[in-house]
Amino acid sequence: MTGRSVAVHQVLATLGYGDAIGNEALGIQRVLQDAGYRSRIYVETADPRLEDRTEDYRCLVDDSHADNILIHHFSIGSRASRVAFALPDRMILVYHNITPAHYFLDARPFIARQCYTGRRELGAYAARCDLALGDSAFNRVELDALGFPRTGVLPVVPDFSHLDVTPHPWLARQFDDDSTNILFVGRIIPNKRIDDVIRFFHAYRSRYNPASRLLLVGSHTLFDDYRASIAHLIRRLGAPNVHLIGHVTNEELTALYDVADLFLSASEHEGFCVPLIEAFHKRIPVIAFAAAAVPATMDGGGILYEHKEPRHVAALINAVLTDPALEDEVLASQDEALDRLRARDFAGTLLGFVERVRAAPRLPPCRVAPDFWKQLDLYERLEELKIFRPSVFRALPESHGGRESQHVVSLDSTA
Repeated sequence: MTGRSVAVHQVLATLGYGDAIGNEALGIQRVLQDAGYRSRIYVETADPRLEDRTEDYRCLVDDSHADNILIHHFSIGSRASRVAFALPDRMILVYHNITPAHYFLDARPFIARQCYTGRRELGAYAARCDLALGDSAFNRVELDALGFPRTGVLPVVPDFSHLDVTPHPWLARQFDDDSTNILFVGRIIPNKRIDDVIRFFHAYRSRYNPASRLLLVGSHTLFDDYRASIAHLIRRLGAPNVHLIGHVTNEELTALYDVADLFLSASEHEGFCVPLIEAFHKRIPVIAFAAAAVPATMDGGGILYEHKEPRHVAALINAVLTDPALEDEVLASQDEALDRLRARDFAGTLLGFVERVRAAPRLPPCRVAPDFWKQLDLYERLEELKIFRPSVFRALPESHGGRESQHVVSLDSTA
């Protein structure tokens, strides 16, 4: 293969609608295709609205070629990840960070195990990748600490086309009134610390502004227990006007940004946090906890706080919303940060990384367990039983090639 006949494909666990990683994968594909590369997206699962944009990850085995490049989005351990590891294609790993497992131990032990095994698997890619990229400087530092020899930063695609749609009219009318709307957008999961957002809002509403409401926007899929604990906290505090809205369409999200007066985040672990930048784009003042990648993402825009004392955060909220000069200053800082982000040449940076990998000497092949493909085939057949014949699956022995084989497909005999 020579010239643009080289394919640059992407592989990731799932392509989600309105998901930050999914939006980035679609943005990368547009850049690659505009540059003349053949480029497909291979996934285990996809939102039904995006299935026509993807290929099943198992098809990657037939489409693989040693001269191709795989852009592998790594955010959690997956079957797609292990298949990508075992193929001969050159690899650019894009690391979106893995939330520390301790956030999920109580709420979702299965997810905690996935996070733990994902971090364990990540280390195996140090020798496998031609290049490892963080989607933030924060994530690059983690790659460097794990011993990846060649790293860089591929900034998140500053693409807001999903918000340039007609706002959902009913939702806009429901919340567009004289009340102050405080917004948070993100999955309803423990590391986002939705409980703290609610406490801060309750302090603000109680001390400063009874005519206010909190809009919590995001999916709680797989975290029903955590959502239930949030609902219990709302009842215990006696905090009215807290709306758990759930997952929304782009039209609904646009409407909610349009009616928001302030964006409030208490998240303790982010690899980037795209909603912060979406709020900048929609010119909503942002107040966020200074943790993980958040300070770098905000890049001098908005307001950061370091102490989670509800009265302190409530006072910050009140100051921004009652002082027009301060609000203008905050918005100006966000505009400048967004201009800096937009000024980055994302397409040029991405294509430069692709050319760098194409020009580099080929790495020695990584060792894969001799029975890897046999294990993978067994795993797939067990998964099919688990879904379609659960009684048969439960009747299998727990060891010696039975049910326990569904948990691990070993890449290397020493793993």
